[in-house]
Amino acid sequence: MTSSPRLSVLDLIPVRTGQTSAGALAASVRLARLADRLGFTRYWFAEHHNMPSVASTTPPVLIAAIAAKTERIRVGSGGVMLPNHAPLVVAEQFAALEAFAPGRIDLGIGRAPGSDPVITQLLRISGPTADVDRFPDHIADILSLLSPDGASLRLTSGREYAITATPAATDVPTLWLLGSSDYSAKLAASLGLPYVFANHFSGEGLERALELYRTEYQPSEAHPVPETFLTVNASVAPTAEEARARALPQMHSMARLRTNRPMRPLETVEEALAAPTDSVGDELIAAMEQRWVIADPATAAAELRTLAARHGIDEIMLAPIGGSYESEANDTTPGREQTLELLANELLAAELPAAG
Repeated sequence: MTSSPRLSVLDLIPVRTGQTSAGALAASVRLARLADRLGFTRYWFAEHHNMPSVASTTPPVLIAAIAAKTERIRVGSGGVMLPNHAPLVVAEQFAALEAFAPGRIDLGIGRAPGSDPVITQLLRISGPTADVDRFPDHIADILSLLSPDGASLRLTSGREYAITATPAATDVPTLWLLGSSDYSAKLAASLGLPYVFANHFSGEGLERALELYRTEYQPSEAHPVPETFLTVNASVAPTAEEARARALPQMHSMARLRTNRPMRPLETVEEALAAPTDSVGDELIAAMEQRWVIADPATAAAELRTLAARHGIDEIMLAPIGGSYESEANDTTPGREQTLELLANELLAAELPAAG
């Protein structure tokens, strides 16, 4: 039998009809603690802004909260959208997080805006930091700032000015480069960094990106061999029919995004099932159903094992997308919890500690 991949979680903190941000955050705390108990490897938060259906806006704050409420799972960003932030601020934030939770912090970095052009301008009012062409330089700055020796600047006076992200660091967070293009794969390879392909958003170019990353990889001291995994949207339930019903709110939301329609909180399952259909939306949803993992536990586990074997990876990061019914409490996320529990039983059961 094909070996089982390790499992991790990518959380966008979905907000559904009638749910508050506080309720969505409480639901994600429950989900993270469940992932910790079930033996998942890492739990990452995305960065998105001004989206009615997404509450994951500030990964460092979320990481701090979840690291304090879990015991062993790695916690990180998936990712910090670096053009929105000053490299020094990012380095300081994650150095502090690493000091709070030694050996458990991941710094995933991307270069997408994570929002619309208006919000992008509001986030990038600092000027030069916003230059996406300087993205590789900013990654190098963060690596230097996080290192034991820190970084140095030569002032106009000629004096060297030393900077460190935190005094007396004993360890550094693991930096991962995120992307879905040849550019990101080649950059990660050239810097000797681990790489994550954002397959949950677009699967196009996956095989080529992984091939480029592996063939062009330049070993670094921290990462002598290439390390990579990919993300997958998943809704798992006792039956395939239930898994699809739970996935439908997220599929509708993604179809609206793809067709530039106004975004809104995620529908409940009842709202999604009752929603009118259209040819464009149906075509997009059919494509999502082919690419996402929407199935009963045994079928979903087989799909994930096949995906891992096909791409030569030993870890898959799930974006659990199971929606909620109107009767389900607003501070819970039963569809997503169910997805983690059922897949853990299929793929991680042998690794879980014995009860008692």
